[in-house]
Amino acid sequence: SRGIGRAIAVALAKAHYQVAINFHRNQVAADESASLVEQAGSRSFLIQADMADAPDRRRLVDQVFDEFGALDLLVNNAGVAPKVRTDLLDMDPNSYDTVLNTNLKGPFFLAQHVAREMIKRKHAGSIVNISSISAYTASTNRGEYCIAKAGMAMTTQLLAARLAPHGIGVYEIRPGIIETDMTAAVKEKYDKLILEENLVPIRRWGQPQDVAAAVCAIAEGHLGYSTGEVINVDGGFHLRTL
Repeated sequence: SRGIGRAIAVALAKAHYQVAINFHRNQVAADESASLVEQAGSRSFLIQADMADAPDRRRLVDQVFDEFGALDLLVNNAGVAPKVRTDLLDMDPNSYDTVLNTNLKGPFFLAQHVAREMIKRKHAGSIVNISSISAYTASTNRGEYCIAKAGMAMTTQLLAARLAPHGIGVYEIRPGIIETDMTAAVKEKYDKLILEENLVPIRRWGQPQDVAAAVCAIAEGHLGYSTGEVINVDGGFHLRTL
């Protein structure tokens, strides 16, 4: 309902998709996103569900299929950062569980539910997992987040291999440093790294719309002979240069 998720919802609406928007707590942000979808000329459907909660995930899937009758695209974008960044050796098990349950366990089992329904209904769609450069970039003060995103990378590979015979494509999008509410607290730090120290070859912040554009390319079938693909939306951060 905010940041990258909102940008994806609006971009899909502009591409004439009807959009179900899930949110956890922020009803105001969700209402704003739904309004933007409708302003883009499409239909929105709001659902409140906690990705860390199994009954909520089941209810989310059931409500979407009840509302729309089919599902062409699942975007696993739910994600939380650790409430407190701390040294790896001081990480609290509760923080680990909170981040992993929302960022990894939830998306996996949501995709499992959706895939089963797609197969049962003989309506193949696509699954997109929004990962992060943290899948391979070690940040020792937020290890639980990195572990979750690394797990998301393997989740994508596993689902892609299992679902390919059913015509269901599975993709991982790895955003880099994207200008959202989540990164607002470190904006000054990354302004310097990006603009002065060449952290990324394309010397600007990524925008949520950059990620949304990649999702739309998948939704519209432009990667029809690909699955398990990693799409870096990171300004070239992943390049190793001398």
